[in-house]
Amino acid sequence: MSFTSLQFLFFLPAVFVLYWTLHRSQRWQNLLLVVASYVFYGWWDWRFLGLIALTTAASFASGLAIEHFEGHEGRRRLVAAANIVLNLGILALFKYYDFFADNFSALLSMLGFHADLPTLHLILPVGISFYTFQALSYTIDVFRRHLRATHDVVAFFAYIAFFPQLVAGPIERATQLLPQMLRRRTFNYSDAVDGLRQMLWGFCKKMLVADTCAMAVDIIWQSPGEQSALALVVGAFLFTIQIYGDFSGYSDIAVGCARLFGIRLMQNFRTPYFATSLADFWRRWHISLMTWLRDYVYIPLGGNRCSPSRHYANILIVFLLSGLWHGAAWTFVLWGLYHGVLVCVERRIDRPVPCPPCEGEKTSRLQKGNTAQPSRLPYGRGALRAGWVFLLVSFGWILFRAPDLTTFIDYAAGLTHLSSLTAFATLTMGKQALLWSAALLLIEWLQRHRAHALDFPSCGLLRFRAVRWTIYYVLIALLLFCHADEQAFIYFQF
Repeated sequence: MSFTSLQFLFFLPAVFVLYWTLHRSQRWQNLLLVVASYVFYGWWDWRFLGLIALTTAASFASGLAIEHFEGHEGRRRLVAAANIVLNLGILALFKYYDFFADNFSALLSMLGFHADLPTLHLILPVGISFYTFQALSYTIDVFRRHLRATHDVVAFFAYIAFFPQLVAGPIERATQLLPQMLRRRTFNYSDAVDGLRQMLWGFCKKMLVADTCAMAVDIIWQSPGEQSALALVVGAFLFTIQIYGDFSGYSDIAVGCARLFGIRLMQNFRTPYFATSLADFWRRWHISLMTWLRDYVYIPLGGNRCSPSRHYANILIVFLLSGLWHGAAWTFVLWGLYHGVLVCVERRIDRPVPCPPCEGEKTSRLQKGNTAQPSRLPYGRGALRAGWVFLLVSFGWILFRAPDLTTFIDYAAGLTHLSSLTAFATLTMGKQALLWSAALLLIEWLQRHRAHALDFPSCGLLRFRAVRWTIYYVLIALLLFCHADEQAFIYFQF
């Protein structure tokens, strides 16, 4: 089931009413969340419900076993390792087996050996990377004694399968989300209303901006070799906006939806396209993934408390894993390497504040949703740096979007054909996409101090209820009458 589907329009109110009808029993509320979440997830393909149940049951059991073997460090380590191997093994089988089998066979052929490893062509379960990392965080935190193992199996199943963030994040930590499942929740009208506002803004980013951009981007990418350089530049810009509107829109809907149920999820985006360095960009983009890699990969490898060469190697490892996490393709691997190299070069030249996977920025700070931004407009060096970072990120998105390396090379080569800087094709959808993109960037800049764009300050005209409700009704009307054709959320494939 998708947030933008007609089914969800009926599903959410029904679950909301039943959930608060059961407000006297936290356990019954959790049980309802589990059932609702499995219905939500099984709407795509019920066969994968067994897979998420296996991941959940194994992780729950591992926590109990680690607690049981307290005082026996070897056994605790063995149990934790077994569950990590199981979960990563499932992820590798469904997501990476064919990729590695094909590339290993090609490597052996280059060395003169005949090999034809079988491929499985398995359907990739929706959101498997998200809930797998969420399950792993529980096992690791219990092993590290950052969290006590839970004995409430219903609450744990609700933690793993909580439907607002199940298929595309944010990737929640057990230390932050699980305690909320274990305590009684009471309805808060202000939280629920603000959650609805954030959901509305998320729907606008997805249905008005991202989906409109997607239609123009798909036209350009159908035959990039036949497009002018200007059209390719516009295509790269529109995909940069599309992927942000799509993914951050989903996160806004997820965070807002969770607040309807008295649950707070971490902020996953903080106006990343206003960043003035690559490190700053990665502190603002997909925060839940980058902080996960920081705490469970980068810091255990030594972080920045080691020699410079080892430090740069740690950064490259984190970004390579980030690229591979996104998909089993060389384009994703090289995209991760591209950003890793840029961050290393930037740190070498500028010595900026710690990079996103560093221990300098604590997870708790990000979870509090600190959205403070400089109050003045960027100018001079700051504006130039922000523009430069935006260009570098946009070029990286070409590699991310390309179906293969050959297409990426053709697209990148087309950008250098200065003689083809002709007028952009008169695509109605392309013009609409540019207008929506400009509106998105302007609104997010004006509201950069706020938790989300519809979190209005109580001053000026916006202090009047009639003005705020007029804005809400206008946005709802735009969603109903001006939305583009429905497009699947990009991050569902991960």
